[in-house]
Parts: sequence; C-alpha cells; structure tokens
Amino acid sequence: MLPPRFRYIVVEGPIGAGKTTLARLLVARTGGQELFEKPDDNPFLAGFYEDPRRHALPTQLFFLFQRIGQLRAVAQRDLFGSVTVADFMLEKDPLFARLTLDDDEYRLYQQVYGQVRPEIVAPDLVIYLQASTERLVERVRRRGIGKERRIGEEYLERLAASYSQFFYRYDSAPVLIVNSDNLNFADEPADFELLLRCINDMRGPREFISRGGA
Repeated sequence: MLPPRFRYIVVEGPIGAGKTTLARLLVARTGGQELFEKPDDNPFLAGFYEDPRRHALPTQLFFLFQRIGQLRAVAQRDLFGSVTVADFMLEKDPLFARLTLDDDEYRLYQQVYGQVRPEIVAPDLVIYLQASTERLVERVRRRGIGKERRIGEEYLERLAASYSQFFYRYDSAPVLIVNSDNLNFADEPADFELLLRCINDMRGPREFISRGGA
C-alpha cells in the first residue's frame, strides 16, 4: 500500500514514456479510481498526425476542454474520497500547444487557457517518467497505434526537452523522477516493487530513480 498522504497521484511524461501503463498498475494495486486521458475521443487527432499544420489548433483546444471537463467531473465525485491516479496534469497542455501551434495560434490558445483554466488542487505526488528519445521512439513504434505512425524522432526529442524544462521549475507537488529507460513496470514485478518502495520512502520534495542497463 502507499502512504495515506498520497491520495491524488499523477503519472506524467512524454509520449512513449509509459505513463498510462504505470498508472493502471497503481490503480490495480491501490484499488483507487482512474483519471485517464481519452485521446481516441478527439476527432481531430488523426488529422493532426496526417497534417499537423492544419489540425493543430482544434486538436489542442479539444484536449484542453476535455481535460478540464474530466478534472471538474472527478472533483464533483469527491476526488479525495479514495486514491485517484491520473495519467495527465492540466499544466502539461501548454507544453504541447507551444510545440504544435504557430505564434498567432499560440497567443489565441493562451487567451483561451487563461479564461477557462479552473482552480485545481495540486497532486499529492507527481511521478515524472523520463526516457531517452531513442527509447521513446522504440516504444511508440512497438505499440503500433496507427495514427501515431507519423510521430517523428525530432518531435519526441523536443517534447521530452519541454517536459524536462517544465519539471525543472515545477514545485507545486512532490516529484518522483523516474528514468524509465531500463525499467519495465508492466513485465518486471521487481521494477514495480522498487517504485512502490521509493514512493513509500519519499521524504523530500524531489527524488530520483534510475537503473543501469546491461
């Protein structure tokens, strides 16, 4: 079990880092409720991967409103009645917007974001999954989701750098930084148990897990 002070846990990281897989494992272990992104509900996403320039703004705005709606709905159901594990945080939305929108679109996005962003409670713990660009590319290719086949190495590299810069400054919640290059939470129970021990042992605002490769 996890410490009772961690009732709202967010798993974050770039595409291919393994955040949803880990979030599902944490839900199963804690018996908590899940708060997961729903990319398949975004009608613009497939078009974005085919023609990013044309579909970037509607794709981003759909995700923004979707994420806000999810957070509001869960809050109304008593977010902290049991453990809640999410695979996204609202603050990551501008990271993607900055990467995909041109300057005029991004200024419009910022105006919308500033108007609709709700007051949200910070997580009790953020698990930030890092991975090398090579590993991210490998995982995206391996999972074989059709609409992701056009995601390029350059985009994943820029996205990983944006996450790194964001979490370098982030101080709204304790952060457990996990280098996931050589950790396989889905297939290696020992790796997952290592993570749980590190969560239980957390004392400071920021700690780090890594495991060397062969």
